[in-house]
Amino acid sequence: MNLLTQSQQRAQQWMNSPVIDADSKKTIQELLDHTDSKPLIDSFYKELEFGTGGLRGVMGVGSNCMNKYTLGAATQGLANYLKKTIAGGIKVAIAYDSRNNSKSFAQITADVFSANGITVYLFPELRPTPLLSFAIRYLNCHSGVVITASHNPKEYNGYKAYWSDGAQLVPPHDKNVITEVNSIGGFENIKFQAEPSKIKLISKEMEDAYYNEVNKLIPKKESIARQVDISLVYSSIHGAGITMVPECLKRLGFTNLKVVEEQRLPDGNFPTVQSPNPEEQSAMALALKKAKEENAELVMATDPDTDRVGIGIKDDDGNFFLLNGNQAFSLMMWFVMKNLSDDDRKNGYIAKTIVTSELVDTIAEKLGIDCYNTLTGFKYIAELMGVMEGKKKFIAAGEESYGYMVGDFVRDKDAVSACAFFAALAASAKDEDHSLYDWLIQMYIDFGYYKEGLVNLVRKGAEGEQQIKAMMETFRNNPPISFIGSNVVRALDYKTQVENNFVTNTSSAISLPKSDVLQFYLEDGSKISVRPSGTEPKIKFYISVSEKLNSKAEFKKVSEALDLKIKAIEGELVG
Repeated sequence: MNLLTQSQQRAQQWMNSPVIDADSKKTIQELLDHTDSKPLIDSFYKELEFGTGGLRGVMGVGSNCMNKYTLGAATQGLANYLKKTIAGGIKVAIAYDSRNNSKSFAQITADVFSANGITVYLFPELRPTPLLSFAIRYLNCHSGVVITASHNPKEYNGYKAYWSDGAQLVPPHDKNVITEVNSIGGFENIKFQAEPSKIKLISKEMEDAYYNEVNKLIPKKESIARQVDISLVYSSIHGAGITMVPECLKRLGFTNLKVVEEQRLPDGNFPTVQSPNPEEQSAMALALKKAKEENAELVMATDPDTDRVGIGIKDDDGNFFLLNGNQAFSLMMWFVMKNLSDDDRKNGYIAKTIVTSELVDTIAEKLGIDCYNTLTGFKYIAELMGVMEGKKKFIAAGEESYGYMVGDFVRDKDAVSACAFFAALAASAKDEDHSLYDWLIQMYIDFGYYKEGLVNLVRKGAEGEQQIKAMMETFRNNPPISFIGSNVVRALDYKTQVENNFVTNTSSAISLPKSDVLQFYLEDGSKISVRPSGTEPKIKFYISVSEKLNSKAEFKKVSEALDLKIKAIEGELVG
């Protein structure tokens, strides 16, 4: 059956359903009648999959879109699993961000849970994702949901599901919930009629408890006390961060925070940016402009649900530039690890993902701290934390995609506490008559200059999904033997869980779970990783190169050479 016929049949099923509302049916009929079949196919060619992290898709009518019915099915499936797993007294927490429809989607989610006899703790206003993770643990909930599509474009929304540990679902719960969602049958089996007595609003007490946890972990408080007037600039990029980041910094004593006013108000249309993604220069433009006007020491901007933060600093000439996620994470980990007590250094550990800079591994090794690597995604870091509980003390974790976490009171990436740590880092540097730029370069001198590049190839819709699968299969079945004249010495396939070493001509098993990721290590120390995004319609190429840096005077020259190397590898990867 071709995609058009399949889409038409699925659309007709929605038309025939007594549950689907009249407005939705009108839209579906317009899609069926339209001469261009692409919108119909994109809306109905498949069911919007409840993946291992939940849902994410374009908002609209259709089986492949975020709407009341796909959201209701996800919630009913999760509710069914909770009722099978837990004997009575089930509690869940729900939060939402600034995206269009997020508040109404959160209410629908609360309604369905309550209709299933589950007690719901609902945030009355938008709040950052990390606070949802904290709330689950604080309120002893069994599960939780946040309505967000993170940093995706404005057309998207999503549904992230969490377990009782405050982390996103991992095995066996993720697969079991997916089974329940897929077993619901028709929409008539979704309980949309709320039981209002089961829905309770979360009080401000939650945030006070969160701020206290952040305050406990901030190092170098004496430096902050001497530098409380350090100039900081922050933008929430129209997201939920405005509700907590400024207050968190204020409670730590910082007195000179300037907020980008044009982006202060939460707005799901994100009117001042093309995409609310702090990884992109364009999304940070207004914050950088403000920082230049204020001669700030540090620029921070968070994505809509405030689990990622972008960082900007200035060089010796006063020119601001953005740190990539690897640089920011490495700098934060250097700051955190070098300020650990001897006991924490001996008994603690940090964690990162396999596509994140190996500079962090190098720093940890030289400072005598264990560093564990996981698959991409904070849910795997949180899973590791569960395994290690009672054995070693968790210190901090992060990944290259601008997600960081210090301390174990939240079990997901946390841009609120990350902003606090970056501000403390800037204050500590200034207190020692250094800039963050000085410390960045000193880190490279001490541990090696690692530089990374990321290539995202976007392929949307049904056709794009097939193209991404084809590209992965090409790399898997016909792997490269060299890049820019440097031979591949190790190749890791996390889908088959096999590592091939071409120097020793041996193969070994990869202990991490299966994942559609390929990695190639070169004889010159470079590393290339390839994976399809789990949340966006794109395939991602991660490139890491490194070189010894002897002095600050050599920094620009070595940096340019590494940039050229990254560009050359990019050219061979994607043309």
